[in-house]
Amino acid sequence: MATILTLAGDGIGPEIMTQAIDVLNAVNDKFALGLTLESGLIGGVAVDATGEPLPEETLQRARAADAVLLGAVGGPKWDAIERSKRPERGLLKIRSELGLFANLRVAKLYPQLANASSIKPEIISGLDLLIVRELTGGIYFGEPRGIRTLENGEQQGYNTMVYSTSEIQRIGRVAFELAKTRAQAAGTPAKVCSIDKANVLEVTELWKQTMIEMQQADYDDVALSHMYADNACMQLIKDPKQFDVMVTGNMFGDILSDEAAMLTGSIGMLPSASLDEAGKGMYEPCHGSAPDIAGQDKANPLATILSVAMMLRYTFKQETAAQAIEQAVSEVLDDGLRTIDILDRSETGLKQVGCQEMGQAVLAKLV
Repeated sequence: MATILTLAGDGIGPEIMTQAIDVLNAVNDKFALGLTLESGLIGGVAVDATGEPLPEETLQRARAADAVLLGAVGGPKWDAIERSKRPERGLLKIRSELGLFANLRVAKLYPQLANASSIKPEIISGLDLLIVRELTGGIYFGEPRGIRTLENGEQQGYNTMVYSTSEIQRIGRVAFELAKTRAQAAGTPAKVCSIDKANVLEVTELWKQTMIEMQQADYDDVALSHMYADNACMQLIKDPKQFDVMVTGNMFGDILSDEAAMLTGSIGMLPSASLDEAGKGMYEPCHGSAPDIAGQDKANPLATILSVAMMLRYTFKQETAAQAIEQAVSEVLDDGLRTIDILDRSETGLKQVGCQEMGQAVLAKLV
């Protein structure tokens, strides 16, 4: 029997997690998946309860679980505490400790939401791209780092952006393999676009060279292209459908995936998966903890619910159950239900709903 550890976290985390767990329990029963759910603390709530953003008990239970489902962490309440104790450090630590090096973020436009995007419908209709982000290296983890006082008394902040060949190869393999899988399913040629700043950063020059060598040696059936990160930001808005799989480092991936989220109408629609080398993963919505709307029943639970679908697909290989959740979400959108973040007030026949009503509407499609 497989175990899933749920970590609701902070802000809107508990609200969206409640809806996701209801959906998970429903498909668990419907498809006899044999999944057991546990819960734990992470982020600000963990700091308040234990003094640590990732308590040892949570880490041990995460290691023992087959998958982790996360809500969101952080909020202004904890901005003034010691940096090493802030909620976000717990998120970084669990990714690192579990070896979750590959972050997958799908930017897929539901046709019902074409008008919710700030981009013209003709540019984004049919959009379905995947961003593969390296998650445990780069400038977010590089040492040395810190804030120091110089001899003249001035303070200086510094960070280190570093990648080894093996780290680049590891994330590259994920991108190339997923490109082949997606191409086979869609009946289209496989292609990967690697994002770097090789013109100014030596670390990404190595990244680019390594990707080229991998493609030539092992993936000559996948078309490889390269793009500077700043141009990629522009091209995502100008012509997003030119991309299928994008692969990049931690910081660039962080930025590009949030930008891609808005192509779909709302970051509240984007699920993500973070996988280790064996396919065990942590699944979470791409959005943050949104403390400004926490407890107000305004949050969009769909990204978390779709993260459950990704979990069933990638870790548990339950494609039928994953598709059932995605179909339920699509049907709810067909019914005209919208949380405020995806509501187009110029469109008729829509009904604004809260987090709970949206989640329960998806649930009703599954039971």
